[in-house]
Amino acid sequence: MSERVGNVTRSRYEQLVAEARELIAQVSRAQFCLGDKALEIEPMRPVGGSMPNGTDDLFTVEESLALFADDIGVAKSTVEDWRWTASRWPAVKRKDEVSFTVHRILASVSDETERWAAIEDAPFNQRTGRRGWTPDAAKRLVGQRVERPVTVEEKVQAAADLTRDEEVAAIVTADLLRRPTATAHLPSAERVRVVQELTRDEEVAKTVTTELLRRPEVARETMRDDTARFLVNRAQFDNSAQVRETIRERTPAVRKIEHTIEYLDLVGSCHQYVATLGRLVPRLRGQEFTEDERETVRRGIAKVRAAAEWLEAAIDNGEFTLDEQLAKLLTDRFRMSSA
Repeated sequence: MSERVGNVTRSRYEQLVAEARELIAQVSRAQFCLGDKALEIEPMRPVGGSMPNGTDDLFTVEESLALFADDIGVAKSTVEDWRWTASRWPAVKRKDEVSFTVHRILASVSDETERWAAIEDAPFNQRTGRRGWTPDAAKRLVGQRVERPVTVEEKVQAAADLTRDEEVAAIVTADLLRRPTATAHLPSAERVRVVQELTRDEEVAKTVTTELLRRPEVARETMRDDTARFLVNRAQFDNSAQVRETIRERTPAVRKIEHTIEYLDLVGSCHQYVATLGRLVPRLRGQEFTEDERETVRRGIAKVRAAAEWLEAAIDNGEFTLDEQLAKLLTDRFRMSSA
């Protein structure tokens, strides 16, 4: 144990504490005495109760207490505090060694029997090693917020109170997230929820996602999710399309090159189709087809015919958009031929 407390020796500190306790006892007696005087001026009454002896008074309770407070030079709320506490603690139930503050806190115990029993059963003080009342001990008993939190629950509540201000909460949150040991105790689901909340901002989400996908193990596990893989592939396609469009805008010659390539692909596709039929059809001589096979081939021919008509209309009239009916036909034909 330290030999000094503040600027005094341990022995002098103990002496000062003993003297202070005597002064506190005197103050408590004075406060109770003042409360009794306020009670004499205005006794406690039930809600809606009548005046004593059924007589009318020149002053209301509020006015009488305000007048008394003004005449003795204190706030009316202080007089009301003294009066209420004194009303909850008859003289025979008051404890000289217990401060008026503790009496006031324990006064909130509604049941008189419990109140009398509570003040007789002082809790054990770990610091002093003996039983004794402190304001925080009294507040714990009645369920009020303590000044110096000790338990985890009390500390959590104190932290919640201090971080009600958004700016304070932001600073505290940033500091806490820098502590690996603190976040390690969070369940996985809670950590996921925290990350989701922090990445609602698009810029933050992009930065975090980029950093995460740079980790080979994370990227590999992510790509095992079908949806994630599809979205990544879609993003790559969209980015490529955007890059191509940018290049087209900046370099007109690129579009001419693409036109030549697409034209050659189109002509090549027609030649390839004709060549394929020229190779396959002669081989069909002498073969027998079932009705289902013939129907399947007919559906394919209808699909080819519709596509060819679309191509012809696009070249002749500039109608390159696939209309709804044709799109449905080609889609249905494709599904049936794939079945």
